[in-house]
Amino acid sequence: MTDNIIIFDTTLRDGEQSPGASMTLEEKLQVARILDEMGVDVIEAGFPIASNGDFEAVSEIAKAVKNAVVCGLARAGAKDIDRAGEAIKHAKRGRIHTFISTSPLHMKYKLQMEPDRVYEKVIESVTRARNWTDDVEWSCEDGTRTEFDFMCRCVEAAINAGATTINIPDTVGYTTPDEIRSLFSRVIETVPNSDKAVFSTHNHNDLGMAVANSLAAVKGGARQIECTINGLGERAGNAALEEIVMAIRTRNDEYPYANNIKPKFLTRASKLVSAVSAFPVQYNKAIVGKNAFAHESGIHQDGMLKNAETYEIMKPEDVGVVGTDLVMGKHSGRHAFKKKLEELGYELGENALQDAFNRFKDLADKKKHVFDEDIEALVDTEVAGASEKIKVIALTVIAGTGGVQKAIVTLDIDGSHVTKEATGDGPVDAIFNAIKQMIDHEGRLELYQVSAVTEGTDAQAEVACRLNENGNRVTGRSADTDTMVSSAKAYVSALNKLMTRREKQIQNAQTSLN
Repeated sequence: MTDNIIIFDTTLRDGEQSPGASMTLEEKLQVARILDEMGVDVIEAGFPIASNGDFEAVSEIAKAVKNAVVCGLARAGAKDIDRAGEAIKHAKRGRIHTFISTSPLHMKYKLQMEPDRVYEKVIESVTRARNWTDDVEWSCEDGTRTEFDFMCRCVEAAINAGATTINIPDTVGYTTPDEIRSLFSRVIETVPNSDKAVFSTHNHNDLGMAVANSLAAVKGGARQIECTINGLGERAGNAALEEIVMAIRTRNDEYPYANNIKPKFLTRASKLVSAVSAFPVQYNKAIVGKNAFAHESGIHQDGMLKNAETYEIMKPEDVGVVGTDLVMGKHSGRHAFKKKLEELGYELGENALQDAFNRFKDLADKKKHVFDEDIEALVDTEVAGASEKIKVIALTVIAGTGGVQKAIVTLDIDGSHVTKEATGDGPVDAIFNAIKQMIDHEGRLELYQVSAVTEGTDAQAEVACRLNENGNRVTGRSADTDTMVSSAKAYVSALNKLMTRREKQIQNAQTSLN
């Protein structure tokens, strides 16, 4: 038995069945392309008989996908199967996934069929699907509540009729890890031709065990896992693809299997599916949640700063996240606060650091979210005086809907007045371009933020500018009733701090040499 796990993604079929999660054709194509690029083995693109739109989506995805198998779902009826066959016929590799209920409850109340008739439909449906493709998957809906002997009889018949994949789904999220592992193991051992098919597991999350059940089924012999991005799906959703992939990758000692997924695409895929389905991802969602790699507790932050493995079992970069986020809040410690100041470009003495930390704690008790700008405002008064070697003396701006956007700026630089004129994509860009001609620097503008200090059209505009020069981050602020003047002064304020920082680094370098 191979140790490679086939990842079967049903975001575009089972995921889209979530109430309110319908996607347009273009959105489905976007999702299909990223799934294909990510390395998904099988993309279940839709249920072609459900509507003309679903048929068109499966058909277009079949044409667009380059690597993955494109699958269409069909009930056991001839019309369903033929419609699915038509939809996938342009695929490089196509699959028909046909199913019928096999549990006593479903057969009696949903199908209103006797078991013998259901058995016949299994053979008929798989045989018809084989007329369209050699790749046929058969599912016994509500498999985990199906009588064992009847399931084995149907599975054997499906394989004899030509099914190459057998799916035993936990349609209502009822089973447990021990049960499903035993079920797969027993079915594979009992069915005489089980070696001629790949066994697949499809788990719903009604009891919160979909991922655990999927991994347990693999231990029982399943070699295909059916899942969705973000666990999207009916009711409580399906097994989450990102959790399955990273569980296997992170705990390969416990799950010694391989798959073809490129984990760096996980966060991108999650955000795309969340956007097109309008289903937000909960903050504490494993792997792709906003807080999955965020730490606020002072104890955790201290550990993270010493060694990331103290509180993170995965590298955020592995799943496409930029990096760990040490969230500054009332639970943060002094170590994390000092580290944050260093990232923002501040170096404070011990007394100044303690005073700033005390004021930070007071602010954090009052404010739910403490942003970098809040911290900068707290400590700006403590920064060893950024001497005002550069001052704004005069400013003229020409702006409007027509013509060139132009700025004429006069600066006092170490007592001498210098004037420059520049154009830009807008008045602020023109101002900054003029200043750059007078002050030699390589600072990259990371933040330009304007906020009104008070209400009304005569309100003061408070502007913040953050510059980053070779890792040195500085922020300048200014307030004025003229937004353009405030912008120029904030930019110059940042430059003053940058000049001071340069001088300190030169002095420190000379001291260390001596």
